[in-house]
Amino acid sequence: MNTHVSRKRGGELLQADRAFRSGGFVARLMAHAPAAFFHRRLDRIDAGLDFGTLEGHLPDGSVRILGGRGKGPVAVVHVHSWAALVRLALSGSVGWYRAWDRGEWSSSDPVPLFDLFMRNGETLGNAGRSRGPWRWANRAAHFLNRNSRNGAKRNIHAHYDLGNDFYRLWLDAGMNYSSALFADPGQSLEEAQATKLDAILDRLDLRSGSRLLEIGCGWGALAERAVERHDVLYTGITLSPAQAEVADARLAAVDLSGRGAIELCDYRDARGPYDAIASVEMVEAVGQAYWPAYLDAIARLLRPGGRAAIQYISINDALFERYAASSDFIQAYVFPGGCLISESRFRALAEARGLAWRDQRRFGRDYAETLRLWRERFDAAVAADQLPPGFDERFVRLWRYYLQYCEGGFRGGGIDVAQVTLEKTI
Repeated sequence: MNTHVSRKRGGELLQADRAFRSGGFVARLMAHAPAAFFHRRLDRIDAGLDFGTLEGHLPDGSVRILGGRGKGPVAVVHVHSWAALVRLALSGSVGWYRAWDRGEWSSSDPVPLFDLFMRNGETLGNAGRSRGPWRWANRAAHFLNRNSRNGAKRNIHAHYDLGNDFYRLWLDAGMNYSSALFADPGQSLEEAQATKLDAILDRLDLRSGSRLLEIGCGWGALAERAVERHDVLYTGITLSPAQAEVADARLAAVDLSGRGAIELCDYRDARGPYDAIASVEMVEAVGQAYWPAYLDAIARLLRPGGRAAIQYISINDALFERYAASSDFIQAYVFPGGCLISESRFRALAEARGLAWRDQRRFGRDYAETLRLWRERFDAAVAADQLPPGFDERFVRLWRYYLQYCEGGFRGGGIDVAQVTLEKTI
């Protein structure tokens, strides 16, 4: 791995250590408590595992089998220090990641563990959520990452401007950083991503001369597909200069008439009207406080009768209140300012703005497979020493953990991905 380069990449994400609290001092202190104290804590986790089994190898040399009462994944975890359980109890998934980063627990395959905790999210209650002063400290840190106009630019830069050379290594050839849609199990990732793009475009009733806006255009995959398939006037907006550079070049290569454009623009500042809008997994970066502004923009920018095709990631409504009252590993270390959708709340906001909710399609298992394939490609690039200069071993571990964490979440069913059509009726 290239470690000799002085400019460290990904540092803005790793610096979350400075803002988000994991109860480190308390965890190290309490790690010396009698083992019986921690076994009582494990008893509570055991009671909340209705599906799947957790085999825990513990610091006192014992092995505990938790759950096992219903079908589900089998997770094997080695807890090397009781401090890991203290961090989990105090700071939820933020603390659990910090414990893993410090070697306080390990697993040869963490995906079943993340699946297990998501699958049993309702019965486990707050077992994976921060509490007390750690909860409020982490909420405050998350609030500071809110997506005001300046905050949104900062947050997008921290994640998406890690570098086109980085993302190109492990995404598909079209550089789609969103769930693929597998029409059949034999499809390649590239084919399934093309299926996803076509499914979005098919929702929009595009005709020759239609004006199409994409909110969050990424690296231009949908722009390229839209112009190839339809004689449309395309505009894509993003806050990432790195993405805009690639998207602009791709659009120019297929838009021979020169009617398309890529703009560095906040969705709140976009001007219409448009016949159709596409937005693929952008709304999760908006934050709950800005859902009304996002939907206001869609309603304002669409012509009467126009359609918006949205691909979004949601969390089970039964889990949303606890999720929104805390902050999790993804919000702390991966997507600053992000928030998964509560489908019922988001839908109500859309319909209140005259945006009818049509033809919803969920495909969460496809996202789990997409994440598995991304991780395979990422690991292969790391093994071949192809990672661009500036990424250290800790960042590599963070990124692998992130891909595994998300894969487990989708396999557990507590988070999902869907496409929906919003039709402007007023």
